[in-house]
Amino acid sequence: MALDLIIFDCDGVLVDSEVISCRAHADVLTRHGYPITSEQVLVRFLGVSERDARRMVEQEIGRNLPDDLEQQVNAATLQSYAGDLQAITHVTAAIGAINLPKCVASSGTPEKIHHGLTCAGLYDLLAPHIFSASQVARGKPAPDLFLFAAEQMKAAPERCLVIEDSVPGVTGACAAGMTVLGFHGGSHCPPGHAARLRAAGAGLTFDDMRQLPELVRRAEADVLAG
Repeated sequence: MALDLIIFDCDGVLVDSEVISCRAHADVLTRHGYPITSEQVLVRFLGVSERDARRMVEQEIGRNLPDDLEQQVNAATLQSYAGDLQAITHVTAAIGAINLPKCVASSGTPEKIHHGLTCAGLYDLLAPHIFSASQVARGKPAPDLFLFAAEQMKAAPERCLVIEDSVPGVTGACAAGMTVLGFHGGSHCPPGHAARLRAAGAGLTFDDMRQLPELVRRAEADVLAG
């Protein structure tokens, strides 16, 4: 095999959760004196861990937010997941059609990742190979999480293919020396998002998970040729 590993982001790639997560994040920040809309959260923090988003806000406002802010955001998000969360259309079949080792590398907390994948019916397809930004010093756009996932899966970074929907995610995967496919088929993706992913370093972009198995085969061929 030309590829050792397929690394999936979670939110916006496996589960159509970004709209839900951004709404919960905006509600909590607004409640703590930082008025922001879900659309603004999407633009500023897509692909960024709650820990790093908190640091960005604290630097901007010059004061600390509550110690349990991330827990509040997660609780609000998980409450909404139960009724609203769906898997990305056709992703279950796409996962099943790819005969390569797979894992998840997400900016979310372990609890959020587990709950989201479970609600969407995907957890058993990917467990136990699920990694969170909470396990590394720096989240996306740093390469740490991708390199950690590759190390845990005993894969060479240059033989890893990453599926990402965010600019920080694409940036981090490229910094790790990995090939990246940019997915822009989630309900949160605005017009022009594919171009932003390509500008960040995604080799190819796509918006329908039925395309993914063929794109993986093309990526394998490129690795063999290259």
